[in-house]
Amino acid sequence: MMIFMIPLSMMNNSFWFIQFMFFIMSFMFLFMGSFNYMWMNIGFNFGSDMLSFSLILLSFWICSLMILASSTIYNKNNFSNLFVLFILLLMLMLYCTFSSMNLFMFYIFFESSLIPTLFLIMGWGYQPERLQAGIYLLFYTLFMSLPMMISIFFYYNNFNSLIYFFFLDFFNFNIYMFLSMIAAFLVKMPMFMVHLWLPKAHVEAPISGSMILAGVLLKLGGYGLLRVMSLFLSIGKTWSPLFVSIGLVGGFIISLICLRQTDLKILIAYSSVAHMGMVLAGIMTLNYWGFSGSLMMMIAHGLCSSGLFCLANISYERLNSRSMFMNKGLINLMPSMSLWWFLLSSSNMAAPPSLNLMGEISLLNSIISWSWYTILFLMLLSFFSAVYTLYFYSYSQHGKIYSGKFSSSSGFIREYLLLFLHWVPLNLLVIKSEMFMLWI
Repeated sequence: MMIFMIPLSMMNNSFWFIQFMFFIMSFMFLFMGSFNYMWMNIGFNFGSDMLSFSLILLSFWICSLMILASSTIYNKNNFSNLFVLFILLLMLMLYCTFSSMNLFMFYIFFESSLIPTLFLIMGWGYQPERLQAGIYLLFYTLFMSLPMMISIFFYYNNFNSLIYFFFLDFFNFNIYMFLSMIAAFLVKMPMFMVHLWLPKAHVEAPISGSMILAGVLLKLGGYGLLRVMSLFLSIGKTWSPLFVSIGLVGGFIISLICLRQTDLKILIAYSSVAHMGMVLAGIMTLNYWGFSGSLMMMIAHGLCSSGLFCLANISYERLNSRSMFMNKGLINLMPSMSLWWFLLSSSNMAAPPSLNLMGEISLLNSIISWSWYTILFLMLLSFFSAVYTLYFYSYSQHGKIYSGKFSSSSGFIREYLLLFLHWVPLNLLVIKSEMFMLWI
């Protein structure tokens, strides 16, 4: 379907039609799932289990909402056909990435999903610095993915197969193999200390670029880790303390950095690093709760972060600024939008009934059972996550309104629909939580 939509994207005025077709594809794909722990839709090189299925569904959903959020590109006729084409190509790459059963196929699509993202940032970004941000994104990922390719070849040379099913931990790999295999995923997550490309890319990206970055591309790292960790169970036990501590301490430091931000987008981008630090810690504990919780946290963070970026963009389109000094007292300008700010902010700090809370509870269980000492940083992480989210919400909604602004159009129905479609799946998925618990 996506391949046949590529010529369709070249037609005039096909923008909203393609967006409609994306929603159709999302629902068609939703009904294709078997919703249990078994593999489905199996072909020669492709297939999906619950992990792949939920992430492909998330990709479809975020891509549909990306087109819905980018009406400015259509209204100003800013190469909207090309824009839709890149989203289609990106979705095609992501579909193949998440559903490939072969590690090398996964690697190829994992790397090629970088290209459309790069074009989105460099083609429709806002500031001239977007070139630098694009180079950052490209080189961070490419630099770390060369060792991964070599380690894949090494593995294939020894075991003659790269299919996930045959991954067994019967070979005691050394630390070099372990690090070179997971380095690309750690950069993509992004792990603290290799996260510098993320805030840059987010700030320079257009709204669609930010949504796909926060919503899906960060999840590629977590997905890859979950897939290759079955190779490294014995060496993972030895080295997991390092990664768990980087995840937790890094998340805490990033939370402190969030409290000093004046730019809405940078704050949301940094909060992603804190959330994904918990996901990394959960995966590295190598237990069942950690794996399930990290999947839940990834899905929840994808919907929640994407929604927050939409909100930041909605006020950016009105005020032409992302600074918190300009975006003050928005409750006076757009009172009905304030509800959505509140709902998505509360989901971001893991308030019930959001899926974030469920993921966080699983991760807390997993990490504390792994070591009792982690409880200190988990407490700090949860506390400061609430602190910076409240800071984000109260600074933008309350306070004295910026005197240069007398009025602005309140939200369009399109924008309310956009936020509704982020928030509702995020809070309804809690009811169907056994999907995330039984996927393994």
